[in-house]
Amino acid sequence: QVHLVESGGGVVQAGGALRLSCAASGGIFSINTMGWHRQTPGKQRELVAAITSDGFTNYVASRRGRFTITRDNAKNTVVYLQMNSLKPEDTAVYYCRYIANARVYWGQGSQVTVSS
Repeated sequence: QVHLVESGGGVVQAGGALRLSCAASGGIFSINTMGWHRQTPGKQRELVAAITSDGFTNYVASRRGRFTITRDNAKNTVVYLQMNSLKPEDTAVYYCRYIANARVYWGQGSQVTVSS
């Protein structure tokens, strides 16, 4: 079992920045992929960005350049999502995701609200 703890959500004005953090603990595999998804009411959860344990990243094109995903290589279990130039349409619940050994785990979700 893997437990994910997220932090860093909140309210910010348009054009501002936030950094989300996600720490994984429990039955961690050294080879894994961690990432962020987001969801708004009535819509499906969508990928924001992901990063493998080797450091390869994947971004949804519309967020590339504004959002940056990194991970703490020393710990291999902490990932960050730096979000810059935030827009009101970035308002959503952001979920951390951990994938390893064909299993998927989700964090509890962090609300990000961008006011205009």
